Amino acid sequence: MATRHLIIGGGTAGINAIRTIREEEREHSEITLVSAEPPYSRMVLPYYLDRSIAESHVFTATARVLAGWGVKTHLGRRAAALDPKAGTCTLDDGTAVPYDDCLIATGSSPVRAPVPGADGPRVHSFWTLDEARGVLAGIARGSHVVMVGAGFIAFTILNSILSLGARLTIVEMEPRILPRMIDGTGAGLVEAWLETHGVAIRTGARLARIEDAKGRKRLRFAAGGDLTCDLVIMATGIKTNLDWLKGSGVSVNRGVVVDDRLRSSADNVYAAGDVAEGRDLISGEPAVHAIEPTAQEHGRIAGANMAGRDVRYRGSLIINIVEVCHLDVASFGAWDDPKAEAASGVRADRPAYRKLLWRGDRLTGAIILGPSGDIWTTNDVGMLKGLVQSGAPLGAWKAHLKKNPFDVKLAFIASGITKALLPETILGRPAKAPGDTPVAV
Repeated sequence: MATRHLIIGGGTAGINAIRTIREEEREHSEITLVSAEPPYSRMVLPYYLDRSIAESHVFTATARVLAGWGVKTHLGRRAAALDPKAGTCTLDDGTAVPYDDCLIATGSSPVRAPVPGADGPRVHSFWTLDEARGVLAGIARGSHVVMVGAGFIAFTILNSILSLGARLTIVEMEPRILPRMIDGTGAGLVEAWLETHGVAIRTGARLARIEDAKGRKRLRFAAGGDLTCDLVIMATGIKTNLDWLKGSGVSVNRGVVVDDRLRSSADNVYAAGDVAEGRDLISGEPAVHAIEPTAQEHGRIAGANMAGRDVRYRGSLIINIVEVCHLDVASFGAWDDPKAEAASGVRADRPAYRKLLWRGDRLTGAIILGPSGDIWTTNDVGMLKGLVQSGAPLGAWKAHLKKNPFDVKLAFIASGITKALLPETILGRPAKAPGDTPVAV
């Protein structure tokens, strides 16, 4: 009898798991996908919003593609309960789906600020395709958009809003923008850059309520003047979709607790992506990394192990990279470690900023920002990521970087990082060419 794999969630982690199962299995298995939405990429929604791509290009696996992969589907359905001992998953319509092993990849949902009016008309989140459609329909040239929240999600759609000809105001409760991505120095440079591009910013602002105001929206604050606008976007965080696992016996902390094979406390249950609490590459401690690169890697590792391989995961590296009005902003690893040794440099006229953090002579975190058009910015983003990801000892080059934080290239080449990283692959084998794999990769 063919092995029955159940994939719960059609996002990045789930689709990568399906692809990898088909690549790695020795005998053809049964794969069933349960997904509340058709599979698509959240990461390309900003390009749909600014009309760079058609809606059809958002989807990662159409019904025809899934059928070609031999995947049975329950689309538009949600998992409601899991019984690992019986090997069944009950859906929200009462359907019981049996499995031999399953992957929990149910992702996250947006969280709106708990204020009156946050669920009213012309107040949107930006997380699903339906929400992206609503935002796109509500923005016209000359509209005033207020974005509540100045974190990574907000900054991924900032360019798109401006490209539609809207006027933008960003409201953040914390004292600075991008509080979970860069430090105060970097945030100050980004804020000044945005203001030169016509973006208004209000930090330290506590939203009290959102009201209707003669066909528009009025935001009232605990202190400071009101804001009136045409459309509000709530970018105030996300929460993992884990409530449905209550009573399953699967161990859940901040996420589903997984081992280095991404297996949960139940032997036949794996978890990947936003819902998985696995190893952080830098600290070695359990962490939830709700980012696209981690979801891709988790899906590949879980899929390989479900297909019968024995693949261990080194751990995920926290990575955040955005481009705002042609300014690249990135951070890697333990960029906010208060116990790390740090060195930084600022060139406010460009503007450009580097902050490097060490434990011993190993680079464990970094912040970088600079104009997108400067080739040294583009190169340094990749090289700093490589230095942090490899964990290579820098020896005497640590002192060089402390004195010259903008001169990354010499230390990167001399440390042999390229040689160390080139043979490193998630599954411990070379990537397969399209003709050598049963699915498109």
